[in-house]
Amino acid sequence: MRENGLARAGMFCPNPDCPDYGKVNYGNLINYGRNRAGTPRRYCKTCKKAFAITKGTLFYRRRTPRKDILESLAMLADRMSLSGVARVKEETVLDWLRAAADHAEEVEEVLLRDYRLTRAQIDALWTYVGHKGEKGAPRRGRPWYLLAGDRDRHRYPPARRMGHRER
Repeated sequence: MRENGLARAGMFCPNPDCPDYGKVNYGNLINYGRNRAGTPRRYCKTCKKAFAITKGTLFYRRRTPRKDILESLAMLADRMSLSGVARVKEETVLDWLRAAADHAEEVEEVLLRDYRLTRAQIDALWTYVGHKGEKGAPRRGRPWYLLAGDRDRHRYPPARRMGHRER
């Protein structure tokens, strides 16, 4: 692992009850074959638990190859429609998207945990989202996207929230 870099999955024991939990390249892990899907496994000599190297990632317990999941997410990021992306069920692609968003939030939380603001600036963006369903249905209104960022450093915003604006 590079210094000040993120650890890759399978480089540490993911068992929170293990004394060596989260210790990267500590020497407690050995290769332990592959599961039925062909994903490599590791065995922790300290806690005596085996795990797939994809545990804790977007790809854990997914039957679809990584390449297909990443391609689908990349197409969504390029503003392709959900129906255009879906070589599988649209619900499956939405599940991948939700899992990727949750994982990105967890990583962002870790990366920004010790980030300190010097002078904060808060911006608000809004967009109108109407209801295209049945007639007479209530409109959803105007969702707001609030950003708080470091004005002096021009960094990625350490805080954001999407929702309806309260008066």
